[in-house]
Amino acid sequence: MQKSDMMRTILGLVAIAGMTASLGCGGTGAYTREGTSLAKEKMNVIKSATEWEMARQAFLAGDLDKALRKVDVSIGINPSVAKSHVLRGRILLEMGEIGQAQRSLETAIATDPNHVEAHYYMGIVSERLAHTQEAFDHYDQAATLDEYNDQYAVAAAEMLIDMNRYDDASAYLHATPTHGHSAGVRQTLGHLARLQGDLSTAVTEFRSAQLLAPDDTGILEDLTRAQFDTGAFADASYGFSQLLERPETADRRDLQRMYADCLIRIDRPMEARKIYKELTSSAAGASDVEAWIGLGNVSYTVGDFATVRHAATRTVALAPNRKDGYVLWSLLHRNQGNMEASVKSLRDAIVRDPQDPMLHTMLALGLVELNRPSEARIALTQALTLDPTNISAATVMSLIDEAVAGVETDR
Repeated sequence: MQKSDMMRTILGLVAIAGMTASLGCGGTGAYTREGTSLAKEKMNVIKSATEWEMARQAFLAGDLDKALRKVDVSIGINPSVAKSHVLRGRILLEMGEIGQAQRSLETAIATDPNHVEAHYYMGIVSERLAHTQEAFDHYDQAATLDEYNDQYAVAAAEMLIDMNRYDDASAYLHATPTHGHSAGVRQTLGHLARLQGDLSTAVTEFRSAQLLAPDDTGILEDLTRAQFDTGAFADASYGFSQLLERPETADRRDLQRMYADCLIRIDRPMEARKIYKELTSSAAGASDVEAWIGLGNVSYTVGDFATVRHAATRTVALAPNRKDGYVLWSLLHRNQGNMEASVKSLRDAIVRDPQDPMLHTMLALGLVELNRPSEARIALTQALTLDPTNISAATVMSLIDEAVAGVETDR
């Protein structure tokens, strides 16, 4: 082969090789760019999820500013994730930014109309804005999407209660699939029964709730208070004793007072007196009017008149516009045989609460002992005007009438 022919052959081979290389590089480049794009998308998803998780952790830790920054980064990377907008709405709710929270939750619902938590938290926003019907609609939608989460059904029923639609609320709760085994549903039915004045049903519902959630302190308190209000003082006494053993309610003064009241009603006054003594001897007890009144009443019951005097003095000093301290003074004066002073204290009590028929009846008894039947009749008439079914007043009135009739017969 001549030298020129050899050169042409070599150049041809080089050209073919170059073309092949060019074609190969072009195909591999497109594939590589597509792979790089997918990898970048996957990386963005991972980064967005990481930022979201960091936002959630900051939110749970109470660092709201950091949580908001992180969730905004997550949304900036991937704005099409509903749960990110829900988290942003929750953060803004905690920050008191109701309007911004609403917009974030609206975005979440637009992104995913069936996102349960988006509807639930939108219900909370609507409730805070006093848009009760809208709140119900969102809670109801959440309950429809997740019918076995009783939290949503209870929230929806509470909105019906707020709208005074008690029968609808009851029917709604009874229709929920969790009715038979949800402590929250039964507790809400108990609250509903209380609102309707049906204390017996309230006790039944609270007891069912308590059996389903025996460690729930709120349910135990609801049950115990309902038992107290129905006059089941022995049951209530046990409930209060259990509440006062639990760390979260052990120092509740209101529960201690109610427990002491129960003990008085079941004829355990010495135990009640001990509780009131402890209540009034603490720093907070120095200004606890209810505790001083309770101590005075139970001390009178057990014959501790020195403590009655102390309690009466403290009560009048702390609450001079209330009747209770003057009633204690009246009882103390009566025990000491000073009926004039007792009647005067009762009149002081009546000035402060003229609508209490028992005060007028007590005044009438004092006036009878002072042999002033005409004044006693006036007091009893006032008592019966305020409460025509007042048996005590009617009985005293009959005794006065009989006494007056006996005097006239003797004449």
